[in-house]
Amino acid sequence: MTQEIIVIGAGVVGLSAALALAREGHSVTVLDREGVAAGASRGNAGAFAFTDIMPLASPGILRKAPGWLLDPLGPLAIPPRYALQITPWMLRFWRASWKDRHDASVSAQAALMGLAREATERQIAATKGEALIQRDGQLQLYEGEAQYRASLPAWELRRQHGIRYELLASPGAIAEIQPGLDARFTHAGFTPDWMNTRDPLAWVQHLAQAFQQAGGRIAQANVQALEATADGATLRTETGPMTAAKVVVAAGAWSHHLARRLGDRIPLETERGYNTTLPEGAFDLRTHLTFSGHGFVVSRINGGVRVGGAVELGGLQLPPNYRRAEALLRRAKRFLPGLRTTGGTQWMGFRPSTPNTLPVIGRAPRAPQVIYAFGHGHLGLTQSAGTAELVADLVAGRPSAIPLAPYRPDRF
Repeated sequence: MTQEIIVIGAGVVGLSAALALAREGHSVTVLDREGVAAGASRGNAGAFAFTDIMPLASPGILRKAPGWLLDPLGPLAIPPRYALQITPWMLRFWRASWKDRHDASVSAQAALMGLAREATERQIAATKGEALIQRDGQLQLYEGEAQYRASLPAWELRRQHGIRYELLASPGAIAEIQPGLDARFTHAGFTPDWMNTRDPLAWVQHLAQAFQQAGGRIAQANVQALEATADGATLRTETGPMTAAKVVVAAGAWSHHLARRLGDRIPLETERGYNTTLPEGAFDLRTHLTFSGHGFVVSRINGGVRVGGAVELGGLQLPPNYRRAEALLRRAKRFLPGLRTTGGTQWMGFRPSTPNTLPVIGRAPRAPQVIYAFGHGHLGLTQSAGTAELVADLVAGRPSAIPLAPYRPDRF
């Protein structure tokens, strides 16, 4: 049975879900207060990070955190003005790092990644999007034997979950894949199945075009409230109310505000991600580079180079601290001596994050006609197609490809 569906959010998750629903014959409208890919979907690193199954909340993370938190430009930072407000979330984050919950999170993340990898290939084929994809793999780099050996348990977990990789134990072996790295990087893990889009903005625009060609509609509207009704849901916008049989909430870092209108208090915080995009010719980048010990990545975007990452847990209201982007760029210059750092464009985006890294996917407990699809952190692009298929399953009332219990909205 086809239905009138409204999707709130025109980022990569919302548009992927809308496209999946439109292809199943539903009448779908996407609403966004700013337009297509106006938020984190626009300026991210462009990675489909299917091998990234380790949650940020992992055993030992809080032993490292004090040193990081003392450095306002470090890989994990909390602005002092935001420290009190984020304390309840951090307590949940600490509990999620315990081994019992961490292991369960890894298994759930691996299951979603497996689905996402297959769903993304289906999405690429269905939308004829291969021209926007780069299949160059990824190097995860380590400084010295000790850092490398500390990473081995995580690589073993990847092996157990069927992820292909090759471990490299010399600068020469690394240089065969990516020349030009500083000699401090003595070890690495190479994941050949990693892929990127050449431009995340272009990819989301491509999905938006495919959605409209499938009969979908995109409109700009600020959804201020959401109410369940006997036969659907009503949305309050600045131009008046709208109704639908079903609503999908995929509004990224703003989603928990709408969920609260339905009585659901979901602990969603904001990983503020920073980057600098350098023009074409800045460096001969041949694969995606992950500097694990420093919390940032270097990726190829439209022939140029994007340097970004790190985690600043600073909410939605504080002004951007672009010194973080500058610090990442200086570090990248040390690690890639041939990198030309002039002519770059800075950016900051809000990445919606739960304490255990797993997204919220499922029906609202008090309003089953409302489906939540948010909280993917820095993995929104990666998990978007898989999330879309799960949302379509929920709308159709059919069994999902993977168990949804680990992502349920009431798990907190």
